[in-house]
Amino acid sequence: MDDDLCTFIARQKPSAARPLTGLTVLVVEDSRFACEALRLMCLRSGARIRRADCLASARRHLQCYRPTVIIVDLGLPDGSGVDLIAELAALHPRVPALLGTSGDGAAAVDAMAAGADGFLAKPYESLAAFQQAILAPLPSATRPIRPVAGCDDRVRPDPIAFRDDLCHIAAVLGNRPDDAMLGYVAQFLTGLARTAHDAPLEAAARALSRDRLAGQRTAHPLLRINHMVQDRLAADAPI
Repeated sequence: MDDDLCTFIARQKPSAARPLTGLTVLVVEDSRFACEALRLMCLRSGARIRRADCLASARRHLQCYRPTVIIVDLGLPDGSGVDLIAELAALHPRVPALLGTSGDGAAAVDAMAAGADGFLAKPYESLAAFQQAILAPLPSATRPIRPVAGCDDRVRPDPIAFRDDLCHIAAVLGNRPDDAMLGYVAQFLTGLARTAHDAPLEAAARALSRDRLAGQRTAHPLLRINHMVQDRLAADAPI
């Protein structure tokens, strides 16, 4: 059955309504909430999606598959996505479209310097913007003349995935993270909060990041974040 479905998908041609038909997108992203938004965008655009939640998983995946598009989050639990972008940009043959992503728009500079073709800033909401970011690096022969996103251009991921991400961070915080892991927590929560439009949580994550970079290892920002995460979990994380 799977083989029949794959054959059916492979025979489809891109159209203005589904301009990414025939493409396979590998998303290297540890946030389930962010990945759910990308999954919905790929589904509505006609693309197939695969997910890796860390650098090691992405490298294992790339030993078996060759996606058309790779989207790499810059903050991952086992290292920086910038390193993976640099590796992929140096390969021959090169992946047709290589994009970086982060909740920090300033990180676009690092992604492009490493060899990315483009950058997707979180939150992922506009289907049209997503499609254009994917199509821009591809050869013009693979693009429809006028890609359109349809009447409802906004994508709204499942709030359950947001709760899953909060549970993940709660578990990390419960294990007394070291300084490097605190950097990961700050980066992860910044992107998650931006995607969820949770301004207080984003501000707390950015405060933790600033204190860490400045060498101020006070407990207040971390305690604040821990309380905010627990409060959202207790309230069933309404967004």
